[in-house]
Amino acid sequence: MSTQPEATVEAARLQALRRYNILDTPQDGSLNRLAELAARVFNMPIAIISLVDEDRIWFKSRHGVDAEQIDRGGGLCDSAILSDEVYIVENARNDPRTLTNPLVAGEFGLQFYAAAPLRTHDGYRLGTFCLIDQKQRYLNENQKLILQDMAAIVMDEIELRLAARQAAQENERQLHELRQQLALKA
Repeated sequence: MSTQPEATVEAARLQALRRYNILDTPQDGSLNRLAELAARVFNMPIAIISLVDEDRIWFKSRHGVDAEQIDRGGGLCDSAILSDEVYIVENARNDPRTLTNPLVAGEFGLQFYAAAPLRTHDGYRLGTFCLIDQKQRYLNENQKLILQDMAAIVMDEIELRLAARQAAQENERQLHELRQQLALKA
């Protein structure tokens, strides 16, 4: 992936995102519980499972925030998906990466952001499992590993759901073929 031009890599990433058919689906109970669990484990007011679409960051599951999505240009998840490592902004008001970000400079007042990428089995980063606070915070190495594990659990769930949908479609296709064969014999 890394040797291809940036636009080609992004087009492939978006194609991978579409493969999961997860955008704009209803809130999910088990993923919502994971977001809530992360908020409690890390003592954070906001935990979000986000998917980075072409022009927006859509929240598949969220705890502590009502918004369902934000513009991609204003979201830190857009930067966080560029690495396999946990992306951390401990004090956004003093971090050159975020000084002009509307979530930092604006009314919301974001100050802390930590995100582990949601990475597919074939290496695409679809979004993040992120933690947000309006005050300065830190994560130790163990907490970073926990956040990465939570992101991996989310991807496992997403992968399992894709496999189940594909298996159901294949079963339906085989059943249709069997019905056609039986109809020809009748």
